[in-house]
Amino acid sequence: MKLLVINGPNINMLGIREVNIYGSENYKSLLERLNKLSHEENIELEHFQSNHEGAIVDKIQEAYQKFDGIVINPAAYTHTSVAILDALKAVSLPTVEVHISKVSEREDFRQVNFIRDYAIKSFEGLGIAGYEKAILYLKNYLEEEK
Repeated sequence: MKLLVINGPNINMLGIREVNIYGSENYKSLLERLNKLSHEENIELEHFQSNHEGAIVDKIQEAYQKFDGIVINPAAYTHTSVAILDALKAVSLPTVEVHISKVSEREDFRQVNFIRDYAIKSFEGLGIAGYEKAILYLKNYLEEEK
C-alpha cells in the first residue's frame, strides 16, 4: 500500500509557529512519527510539503495511478483553494483530511472548507496524532475496498 502525505503552507514551521495552537513538536518529529508508523503497518509513505498552491496541485496530479490514497493537511489552502479540491477530484484517490488544530472552532474565515465534502474522513484538533489516525483510517478503508 502506497500513501501520499501532503502538507500545505507553514506546516514546515511546526514547533516554531503558534505553539499554543499547533504544539511544540516540529516538522521533523512529525515525519519521524509517521515513518515509524509506516514501518509498523507495512505502508509505503511519501511525504510532500509546500508553501505553494501550484506545487501541491502538481503533486496531487503526479499521484494519479501511483498511489493508493492521499492524506492531506492543506493548511490555509483548506479555506481558499478550489484548485486543490479540483486536483483531488481529478485523480479520484481516496483522501483523508487532517488538521492539527480544531479549525471548526477557530476564526470565521476558517469555517470555509473546500476539502471536507470531498474527503472520505476528516480529523481535526488531535494535534500530530491526527495524522496517525488519518493514515490508519485510510489503510483500513483501502483494505476493506479490496
